[in-house]
Amino acid sequence: MLKLIALSGSILALAAPARAQVTIDVSKITCDQYVGYKVTNPQNIAIWLSGYYSGKRDSTVVDTQALMANAKKVRDYCIRNPQTPVMRAVETLIEKDKK
Repeated sequence: MLKLIALSGSILALAAPARAQVTIDVSKITCDQYVGYKVTNPQNIAIWLSGYYSGKRDSTVVDTQALMANAKKVRDYCIRNPQTPVMRAVETLIEKDKK
């Protein structure tokens, strides 16, 4: 009986589809890739970037309207600067907003 259970588990493990884990180094995403949906939906990246920079400021607050407005600014900037890394675009816009 124990052998049957072990064999059944082995068969199920082999039959289950393997899922590949995909990781992305956001610092290497260019604006062209960002606006062209070449990595993932830009909204996913915008949400990650918002969390990343909020974490750097020790902020746990999400302003959803500001997130949408900032994502639009990044998109517009990236359309004009396709070779720029998207993180540099965000940092440029953050510095511009501080002035």
